[in-house]
Amino acid sequence: MNYLPIASQKTKISSQFFIIALLISIINVSTQNCLWYGVCNTDALNHNQYCSYNGTSKSMPNEGIALLKERCSFLLDDGQTKFCCDPEQVKILNENVKLASAILDRCPSCMANLVRHICEFTCSGEQSQFAHVVATGQNSKGKAYVKSLDLHVTAEYINKTYVSCSQVSVPQTGQLALDLMCGVYPASRCSPTKWFSYMGDANNPYVPFQITYIQHKTNSSEDGFIPLNSKTTPCNEAVTSELPACSCSDCAFSCPWAPAEPKLFHQLKICGLDAFAVIMTVVFFVGALLFLMGSFLFTKNSLKNNDFHNNINDVNENSGSRTTTLFERLGARTEYILKCVFTKWGTLLATYPWVTLLNGVIIVAILGYGIKFIEITTDPVQLWASPKSKSRIEREFFDTQFEPFFRIEQIIIKAVDLPYIMHNTSNGPITFGPVFHKHFLSEVLYLQEQIKNIRRNEVSLRDICYAPLANDETDIQTSNCVIQSIWGYLKDDLSRLDDNDEDNGFNVTYLDEIYQCTSNPYLCLASYGGPVDPAIALGGFLKVGEQITGSTKYELADALILTFLVNNHHKKEMLVHALEWEQHFVEFMLNYTKNNRSSNMDISFTAERSIEDELNRESQSDVLTILVSYIIMFMYIAISLGHVQKLKRSLIDSKITLGIGGVIIVLASVLSSVGVFGYAGVPATLIIVEVIPFLVLAVGVDNIFILVQTHQRDQRKINETHEEHIGRILGRVGPSMLLTSVSESCCFFLGALSDMPAVRAFALYAGVALFIDFILQITCFVGLFALDIKRKDDNRLDVCCFIQGKKSDIINTSESLLYKFFSIIYVPFLMKRNTRVSVMIFFFAWLCASIAISPQIDIGLNQELAMPEDSYVLNYFQSLGKHLNIGPPVYFVLKGNLNYSDSSVQNLICSGRYCNEDSLLTQIYLASRQSNTTYIARPASSWMDDYFDWALSSSCCKINPDNGNFCPHQDTSCSVCAIKKNEFQRPDQKDFGKYLPFFLKDNPDDTCVKAGHAAYSNAVQYSYNQELLTLNASFFMAHHSILKSSSDYYLALQSARRISSNITHMIQGKLISRGMPLELALKVEVFPYSVFYVFYEQYLSMWTDTLKSMGTSVLSIFIATFILMGFDIHSAVVVIVTITMIVVNMGGLMFFWNISLNAVSLVNLVMAVGISVEFCSHLVHSFSISQETSQIKRATESLTKMGSSVFSGITLTKFAGILVLAFAKSQIFQVFYFRMYLGIVIIGAAHGLIFLPVLLSYIGAPVNSAKVVHFNPSYGDRGTALEQSEIR
Repeated sequence: MNYLPIASQKTKISSQFFIIALLISIINVSTQNCLWYGVCNTDALNHNQYCSYNGTSKSMPNEGIALLKERCSFLLDDGQTKFCCDPEQVKILNENVKLASAILDRCPSCMANLVRHICEFTCSGEQSQFAHVVATGQNSKGKAYVKSLDLHVTAEYINKTYVSCSQVSVPQTGQLALDLMCGVYPASRCSPTKWFSYMGDANNPYVPFQITYIQHKTNSSEDGFIPLNSKTTPCNEAVTSELPACSCSDCAFSCPWAPAEPKLFHQLKICGLDAFAVIMTVVFFVGALLFLMGSFLFTKNSLKNNDFHNNINDVNENSGSRTTTLFERLGARTEYILKCVFTKWGTLLATYPWVTLLNGVIIVAILGYGIKFIEITTDPVQLWASPKSKSRIEREFFDTQFEPFFRIEQIIIKAVDLPYIMHNTSNGPITFGPVFHKHFLSEVLYLQEQIKNIRRNEVSLRDICYAPLANDETDIQTSNCVIQSIWGYLKDDLSRLDDNDEDNGFNVTYLDEIYQCTSNPYLCLASYGGPVDPAIALGGFLKVGEQITGSTKYELADALILTFLVNNHHKKEMLVHALEWEQHFVEFMLNYTKNNRSSNMDISFTAERSIEDELNRESQSDVLTILVSYIIMFMYIAISLGHVQKLKRSLIDSKITLGIGGVIIVLASVLSSVGVFGYAGVPATLIIVEVIPFLVLAVGVDNIFILVQTHQRDQRKINETHEEHIGRILGRVGPSMLLTSVSESCCFFLGALSDMPAVRAFALYAGVALFIDFILQITCFVGLFALDIKRKDDNRLDVCCFIQGKKSDIINTSESLLYKFFSIIYVPFLMKRNTRVSVMIFFFAWLCASIAISPQIDIGLNQELAMPEDSYVLNYFQSLGKHLNIGPPVYFVLKGNLNYSDSSVQNLICSGRYCNEDSLLTQIYLASRQSNTTYIARPASSWMDDYFDWALSSSCCKINPDNGNFCPHQDTSCSVCAIKKNEFQRPDQKDFGKYLPFFLKDNPDDTCVKAGHAAYSNAVQYSYNQELLTLNASFFMAHHSILKSSSDYYLALQSARRISSNITHMIQGKLISRGMPLELALKVEVFPYSVFYVFYEQYLSMWTDTLKSMGTSVLSIFIATFILMGFDIHSAVVVIVTITMIVVNMGGLMFFWNISLNAVSLVNLVMAVGISVEFCSHLVHSFSISQETSQIKRATESLTKMGSSVFSGITLTKFAGILVLAFAKSQIFQVFYFRMYLGIVIIGAAHGLIFLPVLLSYIGAPVNSAKVVHFNPSYGDRGTALEQSEIR
């Protein structure tokens, strides 16, 4: 503005005075640089708006100066006292800043940078240089107030302020501050311009008038304005000497180092090929070549098919002159003693069969009565997690201290045959998934409301739901319940679907609102008062392998997920109402999906009780299948035991009664075993009921077949009674039966050393059942056998023994067809040289291949396999894998004797100002930055940091002036707490404990966002008495990344434990260095807990447990075989080698048939070891006592004698029953029982009847001279002499 003075000519002095006065006037006009002063208006939203004022700055009274010192003290530098604001405006500024400071104060640099420009444009005496009033209004008194303002700032200031604040975290949610402060944009899609635009947007409910930020590239004058370029401080630098730099969790530049990425296991390669495959290929070719060379050269010189010839006459002639070895004498002594004992035992019991049977029945009845006291365990935790396991102990601690994790009732609703929606907006077209069609959303809301109204015995959802914002004394309504549903964004209001508006010519609908809510859920709080996480409420928006990021397009969802959170309790009696409601919920959903479901919906659902209910139903659904399997095996045993040679004698020669008796003995042994442990109080499992009868049948029936068929093939001697004949046969096969039974029982008893309850219980029950079965076989079955022989001798019919056949029907006995097949066709073919060589090469190749691929067996149990094929939970699991896109929560629990009111202890834990660089929360934060390897997706929430911020606020803590009790901060009748602060601006030692309970009871809202009741009411367990507060334990909740496979789950557990271990060592080390006694410091511990840990911990050591179980089982068999085979280490080694090969080849089968390694398959592998003894030990024992003259002939004789019994007793019996299991409804039966049982039988039979005889023909134990003399019937006198001398 320019003034040209016009004056008449006066004196020179008068002109000079006039010019000076004119210059002063010009200066005064040009300094009219304020835009406002004072408050003139308050709008409907209670926003204060400032009076328009075009004048000079005014002096600030002392009251205003004091207010400025709170946030804008830099304006007072250089003694400045004149400002364009009055004390009321400064007071309003401080109040408004509190909203941001509650979130950003934890990073002093960020807060200082942001507040600096607010202070300057509010009170600076140079407002007109960088601001311009765009619009004004008039109040009721006609006074103008500012409605819109242009604020000119430099891009440098906006960018640096944004950078300093971009990583500030919100401990309550584990998210970033900009997730809450950038409008519809989450932090990942926010930018400096978007952030400042939102802070100035009049549509923002916290902004009193429109502030338009106009950015300039430089701070030079432009368009008459000098842009504001406020000073900024990087987040890793201190603002003042009193305020520290931002912590690592709020500023990446403050992090001292990034944690080293854990080394991932990579499959070992050689030349790009699997190392195991390469190594075993080399081993095979080298081994096969050496074997072929040895066989060829050895055979070429002097050997034929009857190699390794030992003349029996030479042995006998030289026995008197050659001194036998200690082991030979011990072997002969052992064999002789066992033979004599079993012979006398069999003769005695066969003489008194009825007494034997009566005593057996009495003993079985007494033992079986214990079944009355048995308890069946169905709880998966008690089945698969050892009570002493780390995860089980930690789960128990968590549940008792904080109550168990919520009970989840969840529904997944997939859209079917609905198109995607293309919605045009002012920002361009947006594609929405099919679930956002109006009628689909309406159906979902209708279903949701029906579920909310479910009542069972006067119990409704409101009585059991989780309502975090309801106080203890509040009458909880259904609207207070946490329901994670897309309808939370629309307040469960159906009419919101019809909302319409216009934006630059584009129609604004409910789709725009949903899009904004999924972008920032905190803008659309649900009815319960909290946000709805779109990752929980929506499904199917991620591709396979993707993780949630800031750019995730939730709007592409093809499924909606309804999640109802129900309170859980450690005391089971408190769950009665929840269980009742869940049962009705399941019934309602089954009916809804069957009768009321829309054709455009595919619905799957589950309740917390569903898995256990379905497991119980599964065991019942397959009872018929199991019974049919057993009946087929029983029928086969009953029929095949007989030796029918002519049709007209079929009813006499059959042994149906004897076969049924043998089966009853098997069942009696199982019943007795269960009864024994019923008395002992050891719980049973469904696996015991389903598996042990199968196992005992495999073992027991084999012994029965060997005993009966050996008797059938042996002619009774002259003047020998039937009882003596039975005794002699038992003396011959009894040692072999004892060998297998003791080996198997020891195998299972050592298997009971397993920490896994299901495996331990199975091993104990199986070991006792096998032992009892052996006892009953050599007692009751011998008596029953004696009666059956007398029946046949009297020519009486089987079953109908009171009917006697004609004497003329008696014929001489002959060998069975199966025995003839083995002796005439199979054994001679197998013992040919070329056949034996081929067998050795083939089985060696099989072994090498299995070793190469066994390490690649998947570990874990697909939870879908545990459900019946017709289960609604199976459908839910399948939908869950496709549509759930968020990982489970993980709690880092801190326990131990810590003084939380001590600032040095607080610094070991917290993540904000003054906290240690390696604090608990900082380490978890650093882990979350490497979620691809640590499986931690979000930083942990921190009650401690939020408590400090809450206590720092002047209006959050309220106290009842009458009794000193807690008051909600909304209660205006209560007084503000006088919290004493220490040098870190935290409650001092006394007030820390005094006001912590207040924080945990206070509900958050806009004025006090850090109140802790909703997020932390259960996170801190304390006892508070007078002025002494003791914290027993607390947790800090983070989230795992998305977990799909079993390996994801147990690797997540492994990673969380590694993080916790590092934190524990850090805290313990710091405490010890500060003088805490060692024993107290070592009790301080951090451990991770998530609901799935207890089920997946076993997989961390599954290979170790498997090898341990297999090793102990094989070792026990070796020891038992070594002793009972007459201290024959050679035979014991052969048995162990064969059993080991069977187990290893089972591993190869598991890989090829997609059978994972878990507790169920481990039980079956332990059983495979036991059954393998049956395939091996009888044959090896027969070989050791064979009197043939060469190893090939000995192997031939043993296979001829025992092969048919083993084949018919185990292979055919089991094969018939196993085939039925293929038709079971349960997938776990099909995979882990049908496939593995079939493998056990086929692989066991192949090794026992093909490989083992060939192996014995090559490396079988040499002839024991003492045994040969003793067992050679042509040297009876000399044998007696040996018995009297050598055996003595």
